[in-house]
Amino acid sequence: MTSTSFQQLILIILLLILPVELRAQEYKYEIGGIAGTSFYMGDANKSGVFKNLNPAFGGVFRYNANFRVAFKGNLAWAKVTGSTEGLDNVFPENSQATFDRNVVDLGGQMEFNFFPYSDKYAYMNTKKITPYVVFGLGITVATGGSNTFVGPNIPLGVGVKYKVKNRVNLGCEFTVRKLFGDNFEGAAILDDPYNLNSDWLKNNDWHSLFLLSVTWDFGPRTRPCNNIQRFSGF
Repeated sequence: MTSTSFQQLILIILLLILPVELRAQEYKYEIGGIAGTSFYMGDANKSGVFKNLNPAFGGVFRYNANFRVAFKGNLAWAKVTGSTEGLDNVFPENSQATFDRNVVDLGGQMEFNFFPYSDKYAYMNTKKITPYVVFGLGITVATGGSNTFVGPNIPLGVGVKYKVKNRVNLGCEFTVRKLFGDNFEGAAILDDPYNLNSDWLKNNDWHSLFLLSVTWDFGPRTRPCNNIQRFSGF
């Protein structure tokens, strides 16, 4: 076999193998949509988890640093409602209040997967499904009441993600967001109703999201070079 024929044979083999190898790559990024429900806990709801559920939806972008750690950005819209009617606690002068707010949440979080997450690389004990914990920092904007609330929040939560097929992921996540401010409801009576001198570090308002997500992988992590792969995940 001549040198030219040998080079042509190698080229043909590479052209046949290359598409398969590319399909086997892990992807660095995910993008997709989120939808679910939201609720609030504060002066008008002390302990009713999943009380007054309302719709929530938005978009999510995720950077997978490796099999265990991911960094996520989200932009979500949610409706939050509440009422003091029927509560055991009595407000000054027996005052009552209801509120209906449109909430925009912009934030970034870090996720830690309990198992190395991938539908490939079984020799590294990867799993197609994994629970995870999430924490981060965000900004909450609430409109629709007597004033507009703008303040930072700290999201904390848990979730589970499942790789349905190559490049397609399903997720389910529950997070609570600690709000730094006591006027999230936009009702004057609920802004420190007992004159306890609440401030942005000490308040009663929390906003929670229960969301389902569908994301699509893109951005290959590595590219074949002379049919030799280098992979940095763990």
